[in-house]
Amino acid sequence: MTSNQKLSLFLLRIAAGWLMFYAGITKILDPNWSAAGYLNNAKTFSDLFRWFAQPEILPFTNFINEWGLTLLGISLILGIGVRLSSYLGVVLMMLYYFPVLEFPKIPPHSYIVDDHIIDALVLLFLGAIRAGRYYGLEEWCSNLPICRNYPKLRNWLG
Repeated sequence: MTSNQKLSLFLLRIAAGWLMFYAGITKILDPNWSAAGYLNNAKTFSDLFRWFAQPEILPFTNFINEWGLTLLGISLILGIGVRLSSYLGVVLMMLYYFPVLEFPKIPPHSYIVDDHIIDALVLLFLGAIRAGRYYGLEEWCSNLPICRNYPKLRNWLG
């Protein structure tokens, strides 16, 4: 990989990381934030998303949203655990995509593909290419004794 390609990959990772971190931390810092409205207005798989919004499940759903996005962002920014966090982030993006989908449209201006799909594809790419190894902490982490002793851990973290 050329230095320009590495730099481009690094900048994409940082930008995606900031996007996710900001989305998560603003939810954490807002005591009134809840996923209930989004979930209760789901257009696709509405029964599933209303289940996530049940009063006994909603605190867990909110926690996963807030901290999942925040930790995904931190992972991408620092370049550590990018493979695992990116793949989990793809699942999260798909869970954001389906509630707004009115196949084949996503109101008000999209047709099948919206920002959640683009985010999911970027995360899929970052995880597949192991983007944390380029100007990130994954190379350092892979040399730690725990990663050397457990190759499967090293594969998922880096």
